[in-house]
Amino acid sequence: MKPKIVITSWVHPTVINRLSEHCIVVANDTKERLSREEILKRACDADVIMTFMTDSIDEAFVEACPRLRLIACALKGYDNYDVEACTKRGIWITNVPDLLTIPTAELTIGLLIGLTRKILQGDEFVRSGRFEGWRPALYGAGLTGRTLGFIGMGAVAQAIAARLQGYEMNLNYVDIKPLHPEFEGRWGLRRVGMEQLLADSDYVVPMVPYNPDTFHLIDAASIAAMKNGAFLVNACRGSVVDEEAVANALASGKLAGYAADVFEMEEWARLNRPHDISVRLLMDTDRTLFTPHIGSAVDSVRLAIEMEAASNILQFLNDEIPQGAINRPLEGVTV
Repeated sequence: MKPKIVITSWVHPTVINRLSEHCIVVANDTKERLSREEILKRACDADVIMTFMTDSIDEAFVEACPRLRLIACALKGYDNYDVEACTKRGIWITNVPDLLTIPTAELTIGLLIGLTRKILQGDEFVRSGRFEGWRPALYGAGLTGRTLGFIGMGAVAQAIAARLQGYEMNLNYVDIKPLHPEFEGRWGLRRVGMEQLLADSDYVVPMVPYNPDTFHLIDAASIAAMKNGAFLVNACRGSVVDEEAVANALASGKLAGYAADVFEMEEWARLNRPHDISVRLLMDTDRTLFTPHIGSAVDSVRLAIEMEAASNILQFLNDEIPQGAINRPLEGVTV
């Protein structure tokens, strides 16, 4: 009998066709998120599941799926997955680490420009029928000559820095591990301390993973240390930023604007996560710009991510170590 694979979110038909040659595929034909209960109903006798950003896998989940041997994540960050529990039960976990960098970098720059140049407000004004030609209105903040501070200098931050070269900005960064001097020189980056970065930056861009050390890294205290009138752009993880502290800072005028593609309510494995985006942020349309977690939403990229997850599945079914493996099931466990 062919192994059973459950796909929790919509994927391109070519991915299903590829897997169907080797497996019984149970796909999500809608573009809606399946409930945990529905996923468990489908996956209780599955050999493999392909999962996405909306999913969270814990010990209780894997205990309810005794045949499960591979979780192929169509994503990069896997903090919503209990890797230890999976490893103990002989379940491989794979991810797709290298395809999200450039799309996320592009979107971050789009948020930066859209927020500071008031593009959303300009679009609304034109569509309202009130536009009758140029007026001295909607003046924003340009990028040239300004200072941008990266908190974390991993692959995405580096891709952003490379793409900002034509804007003639001052680029600072904070990271435990310094970049090679060649890259600092190429992109005009300067490594500074956190206190200096917050005080000097017109634009603050956190680019760190979500973990206990980065939870609410941008909180009321760090915002208080920022330059008055600074802008904050978050396209890494929602819970890196304390959204209520941001709402307070916008209301007081401490922050001039906030843009985000990620939100605290998306942290599925966080027990005390809010279940909605702060109403205060949503209502502040003059100083905020939000997108619905579309950092990787480039069609060709999403297809490539799905195809790589499918390749991990096919490698596993061929008794090979999947290329994207992030764990090694314990010796003696049948896989």
